[in-house]
Amino acid sequence: MKLPLSWLKRWVDSGLAPRELGDRMTLAGFELESIAPAAPAFSGVVVAETLSAERHPQADKLQVCRVSIGGTELQIVCGAANARAGLRTALAQVGAVLPGDLKIKAAKLRGVESAGMLCSAKELQIADDHGGLLELPLDAPLGQDIRQYLNLDDNLMTLKLTPNL
Repeated sequence: MKLPLSWLKRWVDSGLAPRELGDRMTLAGFELESIAPAAPAFSGVVVAETLSAERHPQADKLQVCRVSIGGTELQIVCGAANARAGLRTALAQVGAVLPGDLKIKAAKLRGVESAGMLCSAKELQIADDHGGLLELPLDAPLGQDIRQYLNLDDNLMTLKLTPNL
């Protein structure tokens, strides 16, 4: 069972360090398997809204998207099937560093400029699902850092229930 420490602290704030809390939970019958960050390190990824998604003139499987991050509009070339107008998703801006030390640069894809990359949950390594772009609620604040919005700097405790429970 995975348990975010922030959730646990809402119910009971013990004031203990995560490791000490894990040790005490083990003594209470909940075996601590691990304490790990909710997501690997990455930076430069913000909430964006797709304003339009049109077919790429030189490629059938690509779309040219116009996105907004709150006062700034960018053009992004994207290959995700679920890219569409009105979608709020994660945008890795030029200069962003994704898991695996992937650095995002401005690029030209089949003759069309792209100023970043729209991301799936798998590309951010926050889920194994690669069913397209990460879909966020429509009230997600444009331009907000995705780590802050999704609370990805939280720690997750993985607990194993012992046989006597």
